[in-house]
Amino acid sequence: MKLNYKQTVLIGFAFLSISAFWQMYDNLIPLILTGTFSINETVSGAIMAADNILALFLLPLFGGISDRCRFKIGRRKPFIIFGTAASVILMMGLPVLDNSYFAAPAGWKLSGFIVILGLLLISMGTYRSPAVALMPDVTPKPLRSKGNAVINLMGAVGGILYLLANSFLYSKSRTEGLEHINYQPIFIVVAIIMILALLVLLLFIDEPRLSRIQSDYEREHPSQEVVMAEKNGKIPPAVRKSLIFLLLSVAFWYIGYNAITTWFSVYATTVWDMAPGEASLCLTIATAGAIVSYIPVGSIAGRIGRKRTILFGAGVLAFCFFTAFVYTVIFHHFHTALYALFVLVGIAWAAINVNSLPMVVEMCSGADIGKFTGFYYTFSMAAQTVTPIAAGFLLSNVSYKTLFPYAAVFVTLSFITMCFVKHGDSKPDKNISMLESFDTDG
Repeated sequence: MKLNYKQTVLIGFAFLSISAFWQMYDNLIPLILTGTFSINETVSGAIMAADNILALFLLPLFGGISDRCRFKIGRRKPFIIFGTAASVILMMGLPVLDNSYFAAPAGWKLSGFIVILGLLLISMGTYRSPAVALMPDVTPKPLRSKGNAVINLMGAVGGILYLLANSFLYSKSRTEGLEHINYQPIFIVVAIIMILALLVLLLFIDEPRLSRIQSDYEREHPSQEVVMAEKNGKIPPAVRKSLIFLLLSVAFWYIGYNAITTWFSVYATTVWDMAPGEASLCLTIATAGAIVSYIPVGSIAGRIGRKRTILFGAGVLAFCFFTAFVYTVIFHHFHTALYALFVLVGIAWAAINVNSLPMVVEMCSGADIGKFTGFYYTFSMAAQTVTPIAAGFLLSNVSYKTLFPYAAVFVTLSFITMCFVKHGDSKPDKNISMLESFDTDG
């Protein structure tokens, strides 16, 4: 059995468009709020946190609704079409109001910007879970870690496309000395990326046919968890216990990891006396380490199992964060040798991230994949909502040196809770060699 890489890449275009949008949103909206509208950082931060808060409710809601929908084009595609179209239309109003407010400030323009931003967050929330659920919908359970690796890689491509376009359109030579920057061109570029990604999905993915094939496969190869669930009409207690511990693990490692991604630039400039660009380079290296690891760790999980791969990742991540803390205690300036540590951080995060969602959806039947995908995002988004505030409180009220211990403690907690997860793993394929486990043929 081999993963259909071509099919999975095409499915991944949905996540590519989502990632391109969120990369732009996280980069530009704070600049517009604080720059054009002169909103202070505290209020701007609260507005920026709204997407995570809305996600707590929207992602499980629309994931579950899409599970129960039956359309000729599939149960996920209608949400992807509506969500993408609505988001593209709404997002194009943001730079118009931004430019108009700068030219002639008016309260209704700020109000309009906030209203459109809220509607945009809702429209994006309607299709993220259905878009992510599409891959496990049409992928056999033993191959979902590899499939999720491809989906994550496509998401990274979406973010990179935005960054390349942004670096070209808004280079220092193009923006230096400008009193106001017109962001409409980059919004148009991202809108085009989203529309093209949607067209690829519509033209090349026959969701109903692929879902039927997967349903036939699942009936012929039912997992123990699904058999028990269908027999009893609900999740068996042992599986529910594993699901709870797995979701706790998801929350814990996101609390630890997101604290670093949120506060590292401030930490590095304050504690290690680094320039902002140097701090960003560390996070870029970690991201690069994750990107190049996505496919290999997905393949390795097929050989040794998802749980072992995640435990390896959590152990390495906790070790890296603790090592960074020890380094800070001894030294007060950054050393280039730490770049290797950030590469390990990226590899460890890939090992965790690629395998966690497949473990969650492994515990449900095909009819509930959207709902269980929503569960996953509820816990991950809740963690990402809480940890910037909690870590920020420690940094401002205790010491900046609490950042890495804080992250290490929560990742260690995720390792502990993960040890209690007894379901959702893939069965390692003992009949392939190590070289074959890295095979990526279509």
